[in-house]
Amino acid sequence: MSASLAEKIIARASGRKSVAPGEIVTCQVDLAMFHDSSGPRRLKPLLAELGAEIRHPDRIVVVTDHYLPARDDESRRIIQLTRDWVKEQGIQRFHDGEGICHVVLPQNAYLQPGMFCVGGDSHSPTGGAFGAYMFGIGATEMLGVLVTGQIWLRVPRTIRLQFDGQLPIGVTAKDIMLMLIGRFGLAGADYQAIEFSGSAIRAMPMQERMTLTNMSAELGAQTALIEPDATLFEYLQGTGKFHEAQMPSSWHDWHSDVDAVASEHHQFDAALLTPMVAAPDSPANSKPIEHYAGTPIDVAYIGACTGAKLEDLRMAAQILRGRKVAASVDFRLAPASSLDQSRAAEEGVLDVLLNAGATLLPTACGICAGYGEGRFEAGQVALSTTARNFKGRMGDASSQVFLASPYTVAASAIRGSICDPREFLQVRGARVLD
Repeated sequence: MSASLAEKIIARASGRKSVAPGEIVTCQVDLAMFHDSSGPRRLKPLLAELGAEIRHPDRIVVVTDHYLPARDDESRRIIQLTRDWVKEQGIQRFHDGEGICHVVLPQNAYLQPGMFCVGGDSHSPTGGAFGAYMFGIGATEMLGVLVTGQIWLRVPRTIRLQFDGQLPIGVTAKDIMLMLIGRFGLAGADYQAIEFSGSAIRAMPMQERMTLTNMSAELGAQTALIEPDATLFEYLQGTGKFHEAQMPSSWHDWHSDVDAVASEHHQFDAALLTPMVAAPDSPANSKPIEHYAGTPIDVAYIGACTGAKLEDLRMAAQILRGRKVAASVDFRLAPASSLDQSRAAEEGVLDVLLNAGATLLPTACGICAGYGEGRFEAGQVALSTTARNFKGRMGDASSQVFLASPYTVAASAIRGSICDPREFLQVRGARVLD
């Protein structure tokens, strides 16, 4: 029986030979991740009320990223509670202040092909870039996972999004997602599994693929997957923490069958794509950049798990090398993890961004989660690399937040208004020149 990649992973996790869309199955959870906001402060009292214990502490990963740096008594209480609870429960995989959970997980090779995972955060589908079926759940569902090691789900249908050809210079995974969200809407893939495929996807580095699966949450998908390949395997090996023997089976086994049925199949010519911008107050307000070109901005923000990974910082540096941001623009930079920040420093990328006028913020969720310094003030217009721009999410409700790629944010910071990044990129052969 032919099956999609999502169906194969669910079948393995449920102990069945096969599953079909619409069936209700119970799956063994290989990994459960939560952070300081979604985790101990909510789960500890629930466990105490039940008098229950954690079934598989070795399958849990905890990350602090939402309430750091702890700026007030409430934040300090939440962070300390998290640290104490992790010790009490004997959880070994605890990453304290290392960056945003969706970036920290792959950097530690926790996500591998064929795994079935859950996360206490809506952007947990990021794990699908690594061939893992991963989706976000709430505290009550996570309680069940902790106590039983299992979770039930309805097997989703698969939507195949195929991108063939070569992306133009200045067009990124973020532009792909803004295009898709603008076209299909916030519920365009409601509860379904997206599978990204095609030559343009295969050509992407891992962190660009992570942006695709991360922002599938903005399409309403339960999860998003990309078939494992050599690029993924090389990334995992490069972490220095990967052990192939720990995978459920060979990474070559995790792919959709050629004749697997998809509920929808959309094909796109990558070469026709263009930089995109989403206007306030929804990622679905996305249009090609010319619709918003010339809009003055007060703040340029490169941050979040979907916009400040090492690949994102490299994009911004391509634009900003040897240039300065406009005097009217407050350029804020929050790398997605301490590892990505240190690698950016080693490559000279961080210096390029700082020399251009960036203010360096902590490697945490920060403004994206509406926490900490730098939140947007009343009336400010910001251009941000974050995944969401809902009203009041990142500061005062009267602030206006546009979304774009790191290329576009960097170029607009120089101009002082939203502009096409291709104006700052010249092509000579296949090489991008500053």
